Amino acid sequence: MKDVLNVAAYKFAELDDASHLCPSIRAEAQTRGLKGTVLLASEGINLVLAGDPQALRDYIAWLRIDDRLTDLIARESWSPFVPFARLRVKFKREIIRMDRPAVRPADQRAPAVGAAALARWLDTGHDDEGRPVVMLDTRNAFEVAHGAFDGALDWRLARFGDFPAALAAHGAELRGKTVVTYCTGGIRCEKAAILMRQAGIEHVWQLDGGILGYFEQTVGAPHWLGRCFVFDERVALDASLEPLAVESP
Repeated sequence: MKDVLNVAAYKFAELDDASHLCPSIRAEAQTRGLKGTVLLASEGINLVLAGDPQALRDYIAWLRIDDRLTDLIARESWSPFVPFARLRVKFKREIIRMDRPAVRPADQRAPAVGAAALARWLDTGHDDEGRPVVMLDTRNAFEVAHGAFDGALDWRLARFGDFPAALAAHGAELRGKTVVTYCTGGIRCEKAAILMRQAGIEHVWQLDGGILGYFEQTVGAPHWLGRCFVFDERVALDASLEPLAVESP
């Protein structure tokens, strides 16, 4: 029986009061018995939480009361146990660290391609304008080992902060192609796409909703091989969002 709801969500938004939001965001999650992690920074919010379905959905609704988070998109999946040991709410310099202050997703989002359009591009090998499509994995190398898009570029990142250096080394190889960056839920590939456009790579898209969104919105996740690693005790999810681990460690 899978009665635990898991939610992954992020939003780049100007949260100048992020550090002051932490106590109320923690208290509301504790009141609802939720576990997982919420990261806050001046650039936005990033969270992965699990718990009672109604309690968790109510919590997401509470977050959306803030005008800056009204369109916070929550990706849902299910598990037979809570895959987090405790609740953590932290204020950070960035909700996903890149150390590139000029990359400001809250100011201007990189163009995104939806799951259905991407599947169509991958079926034909080119985008709607006829350019060859290249998938670029922006996750860490150990995550890629669990699964990836067929033929995707993997720059063997040890951490996301290594992406700018990898781009400097390999970016010239991508010119003239349509590049689709992707990651688990969308947060890393969104920053990566902006940096690539700033570097002069013209035809760059991010996969809207990341791998989890692709699993959710397509049947059988065409062109995906393996599972998607997640940073909790479920270990990895298949294309049906079923966890690899079905019992709590």
